[in-house]
Amino acid sequence: MITPAVENIINTFPNVKLTIFGSGVSTEVFKHHPSVEKIIIDKSRQAKNRYIWLYRLAKTLEFDAVFSFRRRFSSKFFAYFIQSKKRFHYQRLDKNSKHQVIRYNDFVNNSLSTNTKPNHLKIIPKPCFDEALLRRSKASELGINPGASYGSAKRWYPEEFTRVASELSSQYDIVIFGGPDEVDIASDIEKGLIDNSINNYQNLAGKTSIPELIDLISNLDLFITGDSGPMHVAAAFQVPTVAIFGPTKDEETSQWMNEKSEIVKQSLECQPCMKRTCPLKHHNCMKLIKATDVLDAVKRLN
Repeated sequence: MITPAVENIINTFPNVKLTIFGSGVSTEVFKHHPSVEKIIIDKSRQAKNRYIWLYRLAKTLEFDAVFSFRRRFSSKFFAYFIQSKKRFHYQRLDKNSKHQVIRYNDFVNNSLSTNTKPNHLKIIPKPCFDEALLRRSKASELGINPGASYGSAKRWYPEEFTRVASELSSQYDIVIFGGPDEVDIASDIEKGLIDNSINNYQNLAGKTSIPELIDLISNLDLFITGDSGPMHVAAAFQVPTVAIFGPTKDEETSQWMNEKSEIVKQSLECQPCMKRTCPLKHHNCMKLIKATDVLDAVKRLN
């Protein structure tokens, strides 16, 4: 969601060369950007002493400006020791509810004294043509993304995903996505499809790299997902998407500027709690959402 803000930095300084620092997953979206000169992976969490690792790396770096898009102390600590003419640290400029894309862009505007507006999310992919990974066919493709790294509270139920996929299997070939920590829930969906005699599917959970995931999502005809990173990848490529929201704030983290996007959620008094697990133990924000709700949202997209 920072990509529109980064693009506005580039538009302000067209000849800028960027170094991107962050996790191996998050930095992948910048890997093939023409303005990105270098990517540095944050391995501080694997070090014996995180702050010593950050300090030593910071002392080797020199820039005209540093933008830190995180509010954590570790980010401020790291930026402090980088040799730089200017340092800008992200902060919420007001308490009003607004989309996170706007907040990041406001941060850049405030830092550079500019007045830009955020455009679409932007990912420049490296095409992956691994036919063994995904046998492309003439059939339309539906992506199912049941995982959410934030916590179990954001996850919809595998049996409901199965009902949706089974219902749509006559119109779409099914592709199940997920990271290494989501293999179990993806396997539950696969088992449900097998039980329903559905065979036009592939389970790619735990089998794709980030560039492969980006490529595969960009070619989908329909995507059904929770509030997750892949949801934003789909938005970058304007993939028709049904996003299922529970404990998080859809007005802040829903798809940005995707014309074909539907949100499915309940409107409970306990929403949004922003908790990783349901504090009330009932998980009704997700449990009360049924396959028919998602299928109705799919119809609204068509």
